[in-house]
Amino acid sequence: MKKEDVPQDPGFSNGIPEISYAVDERGRYSLVSSRGWEPKTVANEQAWEVIDEKTREQIRLVEAGKRSPLAYHMTRNLMDVGLLASYAGLSRWRVRRHLKPKAFNKLPAEIKARYAEIFGISMASLHEVPKATDSNPNE
Repeated sequence: MKKEDVPQDPGFSNGIPEISYAVDERGRYSLVSSRGWEPKTVANEQAWEVIDEKTREQIRLVEAGKRSPLAYHMTRNLMDVGLLASYAGLSRWRVRRHLKPKAFNKLPAEIKARYAEIFGISMASLHEVPKATDSNPNE
């Protein structure tokens, strides 16, 4: 894309400029500031809507007693079992087991502290999830 063709649409970044590469007058790549690009903004908004719905679903499952709060925090932080297992230094099957309320409640404080540190929350917050009626659980 040429430097003068870099889109300047109102973007998802709330006025914070993005940096893109574009070809300058001499045919070399250079950094160009962009306010945004409408198709990118639409795609990002749709992706966040899907993430918000997945997060609300996990809250409903936690409230129904079918999932542990770990499932909510994992979804909220855009993690899957493999990624969380890697960060926690645990096997995937153990993390999957911890998604069950009964197993989660029996976890030693050391494992819960590891999870809380990964999510950047307190141990008390690890046991909490917002109400399913909250409009945006990711805020």
